[in-house]
Amino acid sequence: MNKKIYLDYNASGPVLPEAVDAMLPYLTEDYGNPSSIHSMGEVAKVAVENAREKVSTLIGATPDEVIFTSGGSESDNFAIKGFIQSYNEKRIHVITSTVEHSAVLETANFLEASGVEVTFLKVDRYGQIDIDSLEKSIDENTKLITLMYANNETGTIFDIKSIGKLARDRGIAFHTDAVQAVGKIPIDVNRDNIDMLSMSGHKMGAPKGVGALYIKGGLNPKPTPQIYGGHHEFDMRAGTINVPSVVALGKAASIAKDKLIEKGERVRRLRDRLEAGIKERVDHIQINGDIKNRLPNTLNVSFGYVEGESLMVDLDLAGIFVSSGSACASEDISLSHVLEAMDVDPIIGQGALRFSLGDSNTEDDIDYVIETIPQIVKRLRKLSPLYKKQ
Repeated sequence: MNKKIYLDYNASGPVLPEAVDAMLPYLTEDYGNPSSIHSMGEVAKVAVENAREKVSTLIGATPDEVIFTSGGSESDNFAIKGFIQSYNEKRIHVITSTVEHSAVLETANFLEASGVEVTFLKVDRYGQIDIDSLEKSIDENTKLITLMYANNETGTIFDIKSIGKLARDRGIAFHTDAVQAVGKIPIDVNRDNIDMLSMSGHKMGAPKGVGALYIKGGLNPKPTPQIYGGHHEFDMRAGTINVPSVVALGKAASIAKDKLIEKGERVRRLRDRLEAGIKERVDHIQINGDIKNRLPNTLNVSFGYVEGESLMVDLDLAGIFVSSGSACASEDISLSHVLEAMDVDPIIGQGALRFSLGDSNTEDDIDYVIETIPQIVKRLRKLSPLYKKQ
C-alpha cells in the first residue's frame, strides 16, 4: 500500500510542527513545575499563562476564564456534573439532545440515574433541534442547557446564537461541547451568550491528553471541582499542569486564529469536490446532516446496500482512512445513535461513512478517493441480497 490518505480529522489529527517545536523546550530544558516559586517554575508558569491567553483569544474569552483539562471528555464532565453538583435543590432539570457526543450523553445518563430530570431533545432529519421545542422544554427547575456546537459525525452546526440568547433570557446556564468546532469555524462566547465551552487539543493540532474548559466570569454558581488535591487552575482543577501540551495547545490556537478563514475555505472546496465526485459516480447514496449548516471539513455519506464497516475496511486496504461514525464507538457496528436520532433508514444508515478533511489533504487525494470508492461499492453491492432485488 503506497497511498496514505487520512480523512479522519474529526477523530484526531497530527500535532502541528510549530506546536511540536513550541513544546519541546518544556520537555527537555524548561521542565520546571509552574507551581514552584523558583525561577525555573516561573518560566513554566509564564509559558502556561501565555498559552491561556492564546486559547482565550481564539474563542473571544479572557485568560482568567480558561481552565486547562485533559481533553474534551473531562471538560464536558467538569462543566455538566460540576455545575449540577453545585446545587442542593431537590428538583433539577437539564436539557440536552439525542445527538450529543457520548461524553455528554453518558454524563447526562449519570445525572438522570442520580435523580436529575433530563430532557433529551429530538432532532429533525437534518440533525437540527427545534428552538421552539427547546423553549417549551424549559420549566422552573431547568438549571442547565447543554447542546453541542457542531456534530462530530455529520458536521451539523446548531443555532448556537439563538440557543444562547434563549438561555440567557431565561436565566439558565448554557454549556456547549465545541470540541469539533473550535479551530474550524469562528467562535465568540460573548456574542453567543455561552457560559461554558469544552474544547480538545488533538482536534486542532495539539497533542492528545490536553484540552480546556471556558467558564464565563461571574457565572453563578461555578462548577464544583471534579479533581481535588491542590490550588491549581484558579482552585478549580487540582494536578500539576501538563506544561508541554498546554504550550502546544496555545500555539495551535494561535495558528488556528490566524488561518481560520483561509483553512476553512480550502477544506470546504476539497469537501465539496469529494461530495460532487461521489454523487456523480455512485447511485443510491444519501448525504446526512444539514448541508447548509455544517462544518467546512465534514461529509457524512450513506452508501445504500453496503455495510459501512466493510466499505471502511476496503478503503483502508486502498490507503484511505475514514470513519464509519464516532471514533469513540468504532467497535459498535450498529446504526449510529446520531443517524438513528435523525430517523435515517437503517438500510441506508448502516452504509454511512464520515469523511473529515484537514491540513494534509490535496486535490490529488480527493481525486484518488473519488476514483476508488465506486469500484469498492460496486464489488460490495454484488454481495448484497438487498441490492440484487433492486
